[in-house]
Amino acid sequence: MLYSLARPLLFTLAPERAHELTLSLLKSTHKLGLMRQNIAAKPVTCMGIEFPNPVGLAAGLDKNGAYIDALAGLGFGFIEIGTITPRPQQGNPLPRLFRIPQAKAIINRMGFNNAGVDQLIENVKAAKFKGVLGINIGKNADTPVEKAVDDYLICLEKVYNYASYITVNISSPNTKNLRSLQSGDALTELLETLKKRQLELAEEQQHYVPLVLKVAPDLEAEDIQFIAKQLLQFKIDGLIVTNTTLSREGVENLPFGDEAGGLSGAPVFEKSTACLKAFAEVLNGQIPLIGVGGILSGEQALAKQNAGANLVQVYSGLIYTGPTLIQDCVSAMKTT
Repeated sequence: MLYSLARPLLFTLAPERAHELTLSLLKSTHKLGLMRQNIAAKPVTCMGIEFPNPVGLAAGLDKNGAYIDALAGLGFGFIEIGTITPRPQQGNPLPRLFRIPQAKAIINRMGFNNAGVDQLIENVKAAKFKGVLGINIGKNADTPVEKAVDDYLICLEKVYNYASYITVNISSPNTKNLRSLQSGDALTELLETLKKRQLELAEEQQHYVPLVLKVAPDLEAEDIQFIAKQLLQFKIDGLIVTNTTLSREGVENLPFGDEAGGLSGAPVFEKSTACLKAFAEVLNGQIPLIGVGGILSGEQALAKQNAGANLVQVYSGLIYTGPTLIQDCVSAMKTT
Protein backbone atom coordinates (compact mmCIF):
# COMPACT_ATOMS: atom_id res chain seq x y z
CA MET A 1 0.00 0.00 0.00
CA LEU A 2 2.73 2.46 0.97
CA TYR A 3 4.75 1.56 -2.11
CA SER A 4 1.78 2.09 -4.40
CA LEU A 5 1.56 5.65 -3.06
CA ALA A 6 5.30 6.29 -3.32
CA ARG A 7 5.83 4.77 -6.77
CA PRO A 8 4.42 7.68 -8.82
CA LEU A 9 6.78 10.03 -7.00
CA LEU A 10 9.75 7.71 -7.48
CA PHE A 11 8.94 7.41 -11.17
CA THR A 12 9.38 11.16 -11.55
CA LEU A 13 13.08 10.68 -10.72
CA ALA A 14 15.76 9.30 -13.01
CA PRO A 15 15.64 5.50 -12.63
CA GLU A 16 19.08 5.11 -11.08
CA ARG A 17 18.45 7.95 -8.65
CA ALA A 18 15.09 6.42 -7.69
CA HIS A 19 16.81 3.07 -7.17
CA GLU A 20 19.37 4.58 -4.79
CA LEU A 21 16.76 6.60 -2.92
CA THR A 22 14.46 3.61 -2.48
CA LEU A 23 17.24 1.50 -0.99
CA SER A 24 18.32 4.33 1.32
CA LEU A 25 14.75 4.85 2.54
CA LEU A 26 14.31 1.11 3.01
CA LYS A 27 17.49 0.96 5.09
CA SER A 28 16.44 3.91 7.25
CA THR A 29 12.95 2.49 7.77
CA HIS A 30 14.42 -0.88 8.71
CA LYS A 31 16.76 0.69 11.27
CA LEU A 32 13.75 2.38 12.89
CA GLY A 33 11.99 -0.98 13.07
CA LEU A 34 9.09 0.33 11.00
CA MET A 35 9.17 -2.14 8.13
CA ARG A 36 8.94 -5.87 8.32
CA GLN A 37 6.83 -8.22 6.22
CA ASN A 38 5.91 -11.43 7.97
CA ILE A 39 5.80 -14.00 5.21
CA ALA A 40 4.26 -17.37 5.98
CA ALA A 41 6.87 -20.14 6.09
CA LYS A 42 6.91 -22.49 3.12
CA PRO A 43 10.25 -24.29 3.52
CA VAL A 44 12.04 -25.73 0.50
CA THR A 45 15.22 -27.81 0.58
CA CYS A 46 17.35 -27.23 -2.50
CA MET A 47 21.08 -27.74 -3.19
CA GLY A 48 21.33 -29.07 0.37
CA ILE A 49 20.13 -25.72 1.74
CA GLU A 50 16.86 -25.14 3.59
CA PHE A 51 15.11 -22.03 2.27
CA PRO A 52 12.37 -20.59 4.52
CA ASN A 53 10.31 -19.92 1.39
CA PRO A 54 10.95 -20.35 -2.35
CA VAL A 55 10.95 -16.66 -3.35
CA GLY A 56 14.26 -14.84 -3.54
CA LEU A 57 15.70 -11.51 -4.61
CA ALA A 58 17.61 -11.67 -7.89
CA ALA A 59 21.10 -10.23 -8.19
CA GLY A 60 21.46 -6.65 -9.34
CA LEU A 61 19.31 -4.79 -6.85
CA ASP A 62 21.99 -4.79 -4.14
CA LYS A 63 25.24 -5.09 -6.03
CA ASN A 64 27.55 -4.47 -3.07
CA GLY A 65 25.61 -6.16 -0.27
CA ALA A 66 25.05 -2.80 1.43
CA TYR A 67 21.33 -3.33 2.11
CA ILE A 68 21.13 -6.99 3.11
CA ASP A 69 19.37 -6.54 6.46
CA ALA A 70 16.81 -4.08 5.10
CA LEU A 71 15.99 -6.34 2.15
CA ALA A 72 15.75 -9.35 4.45
CA GLY A 73 13.01 -7.53 6.34
CA LEU A 74 10.79 -7.79 3.25
CA GLY A 75 10.46 -11.53 3.81
CA PHE A 76 12.52 -13.06 1.03
CA GLY A 77 13.37 -16.74 1.34
CA PHE A 78 16.84 -15.89 0.10
CA ILE A 79 18.80 -12.88 -1.14
CA GLU A 80 21.34 -12.79 -3.95
CA ILE A 81 23.79 -9.90 -4.05
CA GLY A 82 26.19 -8.80 -6.80
CA THR A 83 27.23 -9.07 -9.53
CA ILE A 84 30.62 -8.44 -7.98
CA THR A 85 34.00 -8.28 -9.73
CA PRO A 86 37.56 -8.62 -8.37
CA ARG A 87 38.26 -4.89 -8.67
CA PRO A 88 35.90 -1.93 -8.30
CA GLN A 89 34.52 -0.55 -11.55
CA GLN A 90 32.18 2.27 -12.46
CA GLY A 91 30.23 0.41 -15.12
CA ASN A 92 28.92 1.97 -18.29
CA PRO A 93 28.34 5.71 -18.77
CA LEU A 94 25.09 7.34 -17.64
CA PRO A 95 22.26 7.10 -18.48
CA ARG A 96 22.20 3.31 -18.33
CA LEU A 97 18.85 2.42 -16.77
CA PHE A 98 15.50 3.00 -18.48
CA ARG A 99 11.92 2.36 -17.38
CA ILE A 100 9.27 1.41 -19.93
CA PRO A 101 6.13 1.59 -17.77
CA GLN A 102 3.72 0.96 -20.64
CA ALA A 103 5.18 -2.56 -20.86
CA LYS A 104 6.17 -2.95 -17.19
CA ALA A 105 9.71 -3.34 -18.43
CA ILE A 106 13.22 -2.11 -17.71
CA ILE A 107 16.28 -1.87 -19.95
CA ASN A 108 19.65 -1.68 -18.27
CA ARG A 109 23.21 -1.51 -19.46
CA MET A 110 24.76 -1.01 -16.03
CA GLY A 111 27.93 -2.96 -16.83
CA PHE A 112 28.67 -4.59 -13.46
CA ASN A 113 29.13 -1.30 -11.62
CA ASN A 114 30.29 -2.30 -8.14
CA ALA A 115 32.73 -1.50 -5.35
CA GLY A 116 34.79 -4.67 -5.75
CA VAL A 117 34.75 -8.01 -3.98
CA ASP A 118 36.65 -6.86 -0.90
CA GLN A 119 34.07 -4.17 -0.12
CA LEU A 120 31.23 -6.62 -0.62
CA ILE A 121 32.80 -8.99 1.90
CA GLU A 122 33.08 -6.17 4.45
CA ASN A 123 29.39 -5.39 3.94
CA VAL A 124 28.41 -9.03 4.35
CA LYS A 125 30.45 -9.29 7.55
CA ALA A 126 28.70 -6.20 8.91
CA ALA A 127 25.19 -7.52 8.17
CA LYS A 128 23.19 -9.30 10.86
CA PHE A 129 21.33 -11.46 8.34
CA LYS A 130 21.67 -15.18 9.02
CA GLY A 131 19.49 -16.45 6.20
CA VAL A 132 20.34 -17.83 2.76
CA LEU A 133 22.70 -15.48 0.92
CA GLY A 134 23.78 -15.99 -2.67
CA ILE A 135 26.76 -14.07 -4.04
CA ASN A 136 26.85 -13.46 -7.80
CA ILE A 137 30.31 -13.19 -9.36
CA GLY A 138 31.57 -11.83 -12.68
CA LYS A 139 34.62 -10.51 -14.46
CA ASN A 140 35.99 -6.99 -14.75
CA ALA A 141 35.24 -5.27 -18.04
CA ASP A 142 38.93 -4.77 -18.84
CA THR A 143 39.85 -8.41 -18.26
CA PRO A 144 40.17 -10.13 -21.64
CA VAL A 145 37.50 -12.78 -22.07
CA GLU A 146 40.29 -15.32 -22.65
CA LYS A 147 41.38 -14.71 -19.05
CA ALA A 148 37.88 -14.45 -17.57
CA VAL A 149 38.34 -17.63 -15.55
CA ASP A 150 41.03 -15.85 -13.50
CA ASP A 151 38.53 -13.21 -12.34
CA TYR A 152 35.93 -15.82 -11.46
CA LEU A 153 38.52 -17.77 -9.47
CA ILE A 154 39.50 -14.67 -7.49
CA CYS A 155 35.87 -13.98 -6.59
CA LEU A 156 35.09 -17.63 -5.85
CA GLU A 157 37.98 -17.90 -3.42
CA LYS A 158 37.23 -14.61 -1.68
CA VAL A 159 33.46 -15.04 -1.20
CA TYR A 160 33.49 -18.77 -0.48
CA ASN A 161 33.22 -18.48 3.30
CA TYR A 162 30.53 -15.79 3.16
CA ALA A 163 28.02 -17.29 0.73
CA SER A 164 25.29 -19.89 1.06
CA TYR A 165 25.73 -20.45 -2.68
CA ILE A 166 27.78 -18.76 -5.41
CA THR A 167 26.37 -17.78 -8.81
CA VAL A 168 28.62 -17.61 -11.87
CA ASN A 169 27.19 -14.89 -14.10
CA ILE A 170 28.18 -15.42 -17.74
CA SER A 171 24.94 -14.06 -19.18
CA SER A 172 24.89 -10.30 -18.75
CA PRO A 173 24.71 -8.59 -22.17
CA ASN A 174 26.44 -5.50 -20.81
CA THR A 175 30.02 -6.73 -20.53
CA LYS A 176 31.67 -7.18 -23.91
CA ASN A 177 31.94 -10.82 -25.03
CA LEU A 178 30.75 -12.16 -21.66
CA ARG A 179 28.02 -14.28 -23.24
CA SER A 180 30.63 -16.06 -25.36
CA LEU A 181 31.45 -17.97 -22.17
CA GLN A 182 28.12 -19.80 -22.51
CA SER A 183 29.39 -21.96 -25.37
CA GLY A 184 32.16 -24.23 -26.60
CA ASP A 185 35.54 -24.71 -25.00
CA ALA A 186 35.18 -21.46 -23.04
CA LEU A 187 32.29 -22.88 -20.99
CA THR A 188 34.03 -26.22 -20.54
CA GLU A 189 37.22 -24.58 -19.25
CA LEU A 190 35.31 -22.24 -16.95
CA LEU A 191 33.14 -24.90 -15.34
CA GLU A 192 35.94 -27.45 -15.06
CA THR A 193 38.28 -24.94 -13.41
CA LEU A 194 35.70 -23.51 -11.02
CA LYS A 195 34.39 -26.93 -10.02
CA LYS A 196 37.91 -28.15 -9.26
CA ARG A 197 38.57 -25.10 -7.07
CA GLN A 198 35.18 -25.40 -5.38
CA LEU A 199 35.98 -28.96 -4.32
CA GLU A 200 39.41 -27.91 -3.08
CA LEU A 201 37.88 -25.11 -1.03
CA ALA A 202 35.27 -27.48 0.38
CA GLU A 203 38.05 -29.78 1.53
CA GLU A 204 40.13 -26.93 2.94
CA GLN A 205 37.24 -25.26 4.75
CA GLN A 206 35.33 -28.44 5.62
CA HIS A 207 32.25 -26.71 4.24
CA TYR A 208 30.58 -27.20 0.86
CA VAL A 209 29.16 -24.12 -0.89
CA PRO A 210 27.03 -24.89 -3.97
CA LEU A 211 28.03 -23.46 -7.34
CA VAL A 212 25.28 -22.15 -9.63
CA LEU A 213 25.38 -20.97 -13.25
CA LYS A 214 23.21 -18.11 -14.58
CA VAL A 215 22.29 -18.17 -18.27
CA ALA A 216 20.61 -15.89 -20.80
CA PRO A 217 17.17 -16.45 -22.33
CA ASP A 218 18.56 -15.90 -25.83
CA LEU A 219 19.62 -19.51 -26.34
CA GLU A 220 18.91 -21.90 -29.19
CA ALA A 221 17.91 -25.52 -28.57
CA GLU A 222 21.43 -26.74 -29.29
CA ASP A 223 22.83 -24.22 -26.79
CA ILE A 224 20.52 -25.57 -24.11
CA GLN A 225 21.55 -29.13 -24.87
CA PHE A 226 25.24 -28.23 -24.70
CA ILE A 227 24.99 -26.22 -21.47
CA ALA A 228 22.93 -28.96 -19.81
CA LYS A 229 25.53 -31.56 -20.76
CA GLN A 230 28.30 -29.42 -19.27
CA LEU A 231 26.34 -28.86 -16.06
CA LEU A 232 25.90 -32.58 -15.60
CA GLN A 233 29.47 -33.43 -16.56
CA PHE A 234 30.96 -31.07 -13.99
CA LYS A 235 28.27 -31.62 -11.36
CA ILE A 236 27.27 -27.96 -11.11
CA ASP A 237 24.82 -27.58 -8.23
CA GLY A 238 22.15 -25.36 -9.77
CA LEU A 239 21.06 -23.24 -12.73
CA ILE A 240 19.42 -19.81 -12.77
CA VAL A 241 17.17 -19.32 -15.80
CA THR A 242 17.36 -16.50 -16.94
CA ASN A 243 19.14 -13.17 -17.14
CA THR A 244 17.85 -10.28 -19.27
CA THR A 245 17.17 -10.56 -23.01
CA LEU A 246 18.53 -8.76 -26.05
CA SER A 247 15.14 -9.11 -27.72
CA ARG A 248 12.94 -6.05 -27.97
CA GLU A 249 9.70 -7.95 -28.45
CA GLY A 250 7.02 -6.22 -26.40
CA VAL A 251 8.69 -2.82 -26.31
CA GLU A 252 8.90 -2.01 -30.00
CA ASN A 253 8.11 1.62 -30.73
CA LEU A 254 7.81 2.50 -27.04
CA PRO A 255 9.90 5.31 -25.49
CA PHE A 256 13.38 3.94 -24.62
CA GLY A 257 12.49 0.61 -26.26
CA ASP A 258 15.44 0.89 -28.62
CA GLU A 259 18.04 1.60 -25.94
CA ALA A 260 20.98 -0.80 -25.80
CA GLY A 261 21.14 -3.24 -22.89
CA GLY A 262 19.25 -6.12 -21.37
CA LEU A 263 15.46 -6.10 -21.26
CA SER A 264 13.71 -7.33 -18.10
CA GLY A 265 10.22 -7.22 -16.68
CA ALA A 266 6.94 -8.40 -18.19
CA PRO A 267 8.15 -8.77 -21.81
CA VAL A 268 10.77 -11.37 -20.89
CA PHE A 269 8.38 -13.67 -19.00
CA GLU A 270 7.36 -15.95 -21.87
CA LYS A 271 10.87 -16.19 -23.31
CA SER A 272 12.55 -16.94 -19.99
CA THR A 273 9.85 -19.42 -18.98
CA ALA A 274 10.17 -21.29 -22.27
CA CYS A 275 13.93 -21.47 -21.70
CA LEU A 276 13.33 -22.74 -18.17
CA LYS A 277 10.97 -25.44 -19.42
CA ALA A 278 13.48 -26.53 -22.06
CA PHE A 279 16.25 -26.89 -19.48
CA ALA A 280 13.88 -28.77 -17.15
CA GLU A 281 13.07 -31.26 -19.89
CA VAL A 282 16.73 -31.87 -20.73
CA LEU A 283 17.99 -32.02 -17.15
CA ASN A 284 15.06 -34.10 -15.93
CA GLY A 285 15.36 -33.15 -12.27
CA GLN A 286 19.09 -33.86 -12.03
CA ILE A 287 19.97 -30.22 -11.25
CA PRO A 288 17.83 -27.71 -9.29
CA LEU A 289 16.49 -24.78 -11.29
CA ILE A 290 15.85 -21.20 -10.17
CA GLY A 291 13.31 -19.41 -12.36
CA VAL A 292 13.63 -15.67 -12.86
CA GLY A 293 12.40 -13.28 -15.52
CA GLY A 294 9.22 -11.25 -15.72
CA ILE A 295 7.46 -12.37 -12.54
CA LEU A 296 4.89 -9.69 -11.63
CA SER A 297 2.31 -11.88 -9.90
CA GLY A 298 1.86 -14.99 -7.83
CA GLU A 299 0.35 -16.75 -10.83
CA GLN A 300 3.53 -16.14 -12.79
CA ALA A 301 5.67 -17.49 -9.96
CA LEU A 302 3.52 -20.62 -10.02
CA ALA A 303 3.96 -20.82 -13.79
CA LYS A 304 7.74 -20.83 -13.29
CA GLN A 305 7.35 -23.61 -10.75
CA ASN A 306 5.14 -25.59 -13.12
CA ALA A 307 7.78 -25.12 -15.82
CA GLY A 308 10.37 -26.79 -13.57
CA ALA A 309 11.66 -24.20 -11.11
CA ASN A 310 12.48 -25.31 -7.57
CA LEU A 311 12.86 -21.67 -6.52
CA VAL A 312 12.09 -18.29 -8.11
CA GLN A 313 13.61 -14.83 -7.97
CA VAL A 314 12.12 -11.39 -8.54
CA TYR A 315 13.58 -7.98 -9.31
CA SER A 316 11.87 -5.85 -11.98
CA GLY A 317 8.48 -6.99 -10.68
CA LEU A 318 9.29 -5.32 -7.37
CA ILE A 319 9.78 -2.00 -9.15
CA TYR A 320 6.31 -2.13 -10.66
CA THR A 321 4.38 -4.10 -8.04
CA GLY A 322 6.14 -3.46 -4.74
CA PRO A 323 7.02 -5.74 -1.81
CA THR A 324 3.55 -7.33 -1.68
CA LEU A 325 4.73 -9.34 -4.70
CA ILE A 326 6.81 -11.52 -2.36
CA GLN A 327 3.82 -12.70 -0.32
CA ASP A 328 1.74 -13.15 -3.48
CA CYS A 329 4.39 -15.44 -4.96
CA VAL A 330 4.90 -17.45 -1.78
CA SER A 331 1.15 -17.95 -1.40
CA ALA A 332 0.69 -19.03 -5.00
CA MET A 333 3.52 -21.54 -5.15
CA LYS A 334 2.93 -25.17 -4.30
CA THR A 335 4.62 -26.98 -1.41
CA THR A 336 7.15 -29.40 -2.85
